[in-house]
Amino acid sequence: MATDIAVPGTEQAQASDQFSTFFVADMFFGVDVLQVQEVLRAQQMSPVPMAPDVIEGLINLRGQIVTAIDMRRQLLLPPRAEGQAPMNMVVRTSDGAVSLLVDEIGDVLAMDAANCERPPENLDPNARELIRGVYKLKDRLLLVLDTERAVEVNCNGASRNGRREAARPEGTPGAKRQFSTSSEAAAADKAEPVQFESSAKKTTRKAAGKKTNGAAGKA
Repeated sequence: MATDIAVPGTEQAQASDQFSTFFVADMFFGVDVLQVQEVLRAQQMSPVPMAPDVIEGLINLRGQIVTAIDMRRQLLLPPRAEGQAPMNMVVRTSDGAVSLLVDEIGDVLAMDAANCERPPENLDPNARELIRGVYKLKDRLLLVLDTERAVEVNCNGASRNGRREAARPEGTPGAKRQFSTSSEAAAADKAEPVQFESSAKKTTRKAAGKKTNGAAGKA
């Protein structure tokens, strides 16, 4: 297992043919190695009150405040087993660095772009909408993650593709409140999804501001 690895690259780097890989449940994902800032063991989290469920909290990386998104929740999967600490894959996005909380870090794989295929129709739809393509390996599929879509967050009870998560039974992972009337459900369908910039990033700035103000008061 790779841990605490700094991966070279720049925010404006072109796509490469190498992928940093990780596992979430039984799914095997890859991120363009040039989009990966670093890989870390479990980090101390600062909770974010009223944040969307997929946001686990904020981590401080040498003074850089980074939002941590739990990929199990983003994929509507069951939570990790008790005592299983997530790993952090910090990726570069158009809104800055974001940490993806994953189950296990894999190796860096070199792939031939000519062998990239479209996602199969039988792939879990919650994963299918987050990937750009797949590579067929000997014993599994490598799912190429679209990091911009993976860090999208909404706060209105609708999933990334507009379906209400209320359709999931209460008490199951990712379940949201049930709608008692058709008018409530229709209103939820019309709600505009909140993008990462308007939710997680603003929350990060507010939390960082509170920390700064608290430090000034002690001084």
